Amino acid sequence: MGRLVLNHSTHIEGLIPVLQKLALDINIKTITPAVLSRVKGKSSKLIIRLSVKTINGYKAIARKGKTAQEVFISTDLNKDELKRIIDIYNK
Repeated sequence: MGRLVLNHSTHIEGLIPVLQKLALDINIKTITPAVLSRVKGKSSKLIIRLSVKTINGYKAIARKGKTAQEVFISTDLNKDELKRIIDIYNK
């Protein structure tokens, strides 16, 4: 079971409940939401997409509306396994 680090005061709407469910997976060590930014495109629902591999796991990008937020996930899972788990909890 992982740990969700809440070090920012603002997050994308609906992101924290999804990350809390994801943190319950035994293969997830920590999840850290990071930088918020504005984007040109617009997505009507919350989308979490894996971006790049990091030293401890992966960086993901969460998007909703015109806002994007980086999310760092520390895990030993490979990219396909993590993507599958994210898709299960992001419904």
